[in-house]
Amino acid sequence: MNPVLAVDHWVAHADGRMFAREWIPAESIGAPILMLHDSLGCVELWRGFPQLLSASTFRRVIAYDRLGFGRSDALEHPLSPNFIADEAILCLPTVRRHFGIERFVALGHSVGGGMAIEAAAREYGSCDGLVTIAAQAFVETRTLDGIRAAKTQFQDPAERARLSKYHGVKSGWVLDAWIGRWLDPGFAGWTLKEVLPRVTCPVLAIHGENDEFGSTLHADLIGELAGRGPASIEVLPSCGHVPHREDPERVSALISAFLAGTLLP
Repeated sequence: MNPVLAVDHWVAHADGRMFAREWIPAESIGAPILMLHDSLGCVELWRGFPQLLSASTFRRVIAYDRLGFGRSDALEHPLSPNFIADEAILCLPTVRRHFGIERFVALGHSVGGGMAIEAAAREYGSCDGLVTIAAQAFVETRTLDGIRAAKTQFQDPAERARLSKYHGVKSGWVLDAWIGRWLDPGFAGWTLKEVLPRVTCPVLAIHGENDEFGSTLHADLIGELAGRGPASIEVLPSCGHVPHREDPERVSALISAFLAGTLLP
């Protein structure tokens, strides 16, 4: 077993402090993995997966709470319609500078997968690999239906209390940012179709067969359009929108095999 040390950090950004956690394996190889969380996520909601991933890949793993989420500072304004690209442009470089990272592997879950794609496309000289988990690549009816169902679910005070456990007083903003942005008619045309061809590194797209927030069409599109690097698609049977919590060992093994098999630096 490869022991892993977890270290907490505070990253200074022009719009506030961002909380981050770094997992450092005793034996380390290759570029670190940078993790981007989903619309309601944060570092703590990755749970034990980053430590498992660090131990199995022998790589440093870094996750951070986006501004407005988790333990990071609040945002007073709503999310921009360009918030997915903005994360790759305005925030991820700050995280990389804090940790002294030149080359990296981008990994994102759900909307974080879209952010990871943007990062891989924009930092093509520095991004050695791209891993998406249940990523959305366009606005699909299934995605909107899932969000509408969640909106009803979060009318239950108990559900809101569970969200507050991770986001504190920011939980209302977090929920509104997710539901309001995705259900905004002005966001309906968002897509990564023009971004994906600029991805030049190897790609692994993982998707659950029963994902309630997006069909496997998203993984297919990522595999089809991702630029010049080899692309692999893994559809997990009987798995929903959070494969790394539903079957963490399998997801970690897939990522480990991908990173080893592509001979990434």
